[in-house]
Amino acid sequence: MKCRHCGAALDLAMLDLGHAPPSNAFLDADRLRAPEAWYPLRVLVCQSCWLVQTQEHDADSALFGDDYAYFSSYSSSWLNHAQTYVASMIERLRLGPQHRVVEVAANDGYLLQYVQQAGVPCYGVEPTAGTAAVALGKGLEVVQAFFGVELARRLREQGREADLMVANNVLAHVPDINDFVAGFAELLQPDGVATFEFAHLLQMVQGCQFDTAYHEHFYYLSLTAVERIFAANGLVVTDVQNLPTHGGSLRVFAQRSDTGRAVRGPAVDALLAHERAMGIQDPAFYADFQCQAIRIKHELLAYLLQCRRDGISVAAYGAAAKGNTLLNFAGVRADLLPFVVDRSPSKQGRYLPGSRIPVLDESALERYRPDRILILPWNLQPELVRQLAYTRQWGARLVTAVPRLEELA
Repeated sequence: MKCRHCGAALDLAMLDLGHAPPSNAFLDADRLRAPEAWYPLRVLVCQSCWLVQTQEHDADSALFGDDYAYFSSYSSSWLNHAQTYVASMIERLRLGPQHRVVEVAANDGYLLQYVQQAGVPCYGVEPTAGTAAVALGKGLEVVQAFFGVELARRLREQGREADLMVANNVLAHVPDINDFVAGFAELLQPDGVATFEFAHLLQMVQGCQFDTAYHEHFYYLSLTAVERIFAANGLVVTDVQNLPTHGGSLRVFAQRSDTGRAVRGPAVDALLAHERAMGIQDPAFYADFQCQAIRIKHELLAYLLQCRRDGISVAAYGAAAKGNTLLNFAGVRADLLPFVVDRSPSKQGRYLPGSRIPVLDESALERYRPDRILILPWNLQPELVRQLAYTRQWGARLVTAVPRLEELA
């Protein structure tokens, strides 16, 4: 396999989780008797540009279909994050009715609703029909298509350039990262700004976050790799911020390299130096990640088996993609984890891919009163600890498996 950015051969493996189904390919009841497609789930490192990426497989073109099950608005902490971002960008860029904001991968309108409320013209680009329909229902304008140079040129020819472009948690999800990034250089106004948020590779490795590896994530990104990709496709990095979201993320600010006027901030060079010091460009940095994944797998299995022996009932909360990676790598099935609860109606009444564990609505916790509740989206732990406080009434304990098995106080 060749690097999706620079074309160099990929010889360094970071993680091998065997085979798994796509993590957001939830199953309806009528599909339980049908075979399920599983694909290799390997993560490789390019030692030329240091872009970390999943192995290519036949499912690439089918990962974001009309039944895509991830809707952003079911997390209150993520909505708060989006609202705070909009307010800060309006102040930073002095955005008003004369400007235009474009969000790529607008999902269900979780962010653009706040742009619209502030009176700033905006529209979203979103390829998945279900999420786009929800955004349209909020009165937002949505272009239902995959983003790249061709679409960006068409929008520019229609006079729909952007003063601010937003790309939250999408840079890792695009097979052709060069075409995707070049589209931003095409659609931005001469002095426009683009911001990209993505989980930070450094935090992934240091936090043993192997479960964030799944087929929909084509890339695991460092500023080192992103700066090179941007430079090759018409953008220049001007600033970067560290964020607590998704277990540790970056927000990268960029402008067109031909016309942008922002001065590169000191945070960019500081983070690049920090990544070098931590070993991002050293194969040894990636060497122990597989062992950490196996350790977490064994800890979870040992815990669930011990609970079963002791007559302790266990359920899970949050039918997240990262949870599906964890459960499928560990080989957990409904005999050890009989159900998972999720607030999203798009997942309720369906079954997790691979493990085929049923997804129920939150009332199931009150009905069955499990003794232990395994939190699968560990990145939302503070929010879920508050949300599930009522389960203490029957003595339930919350549990996390990443970065280590822990019963929460």
